[in-house]
Amino acid sequence: MGVGRLSMVAAFMAATLCLPAPDARAETEVDAALVLAVDVSRSMDPDEQELQRQGFIEAFRSPQVHEAIRNGMLGRIIVTYFEWSGVDYQNVIVPWTIIDGPEAAMKFADGLHDNPIGRLRRTSISGAIDFGAKLLEQTGVEPVRRVIDISGDGPNSSGRGVVAARDEAVAKGITINGLPIMLKRPSGFGDMENLDLYYKGCVIGGEGAFLVPVRERQQFAEAIRTKIIREIAALPANPLIETIQAEAPVNCMDGDRGMYRWDRN
Repeated sequence: MGVGRLSMVAAFMAATLCLPAPDARAETEVDAALVLAVDVSRSMDPDEQELQRQGFIEAFRSPQVHEAIRNGMLGRIIVTYFEWSGVDYQNVIVPWTIIDGPEAAMKFADGLHDNPIGRLRRTSISGAIDFGAKLLEQTGVEPVRRVIDISGDGPNSSGRGVVAARDEAVAKGITINGLPIMLKRPSGFGDMENLDLYYKGCVIGGEGAFLVPVRERQQFAEAIRTKIIREIAALPANPLIETIQAEAPVNCMDGDRGMYRWDRN
């Protein structure tokens, strides 16, 4: 081999060594970064909180969720789960976890099963959104989609206005979906007859945002599984899912006004 060709080969090898490995970027990419933000305010009975937690556990143990993750463009997501109540309480139960198959999903479910459930006063949806947005800055990966999944049984009653928090998150490219829990009839301050309409008009937002209302106890597990599959796989909506509408049918200040009059939640 001539000296000129040897020089060309050496130059090519040197340039190749300077390039990142072909899959280095791919290893940091995920289909979705999903924040599960779960209400543990005292307005929810302990058995309702247990149903809620168990619904998430069952979802991550279900073959349907495993298949949805596997069928994604990259075949993996990153998920974290935290509990929230008042503006000053957000507690991460399971930190950011890459789920790239059934084994990782089952381990995430085990983490939920092995940790106790908190129960505190007040309901700050705005605080949960703000905290979720901060968590999404700490994933260490590059998600195709960023989603905050809010579940709760009442309107915002603590912290800043929920619409401001939602709009700031949406401006960052974050989608906020909702699971309004409507198991009990309104009985006082902080309760809301049409919580699903409040979530639709005031809480959810961003590209493809949707909500799945829960009106019966037996719906918990199915509703949570349906919502998670939709979030990680972007599947077409089914009858349980209501997509976001442009106009809010309720006054988004209803819950915020009440924060000065009551502290039941």
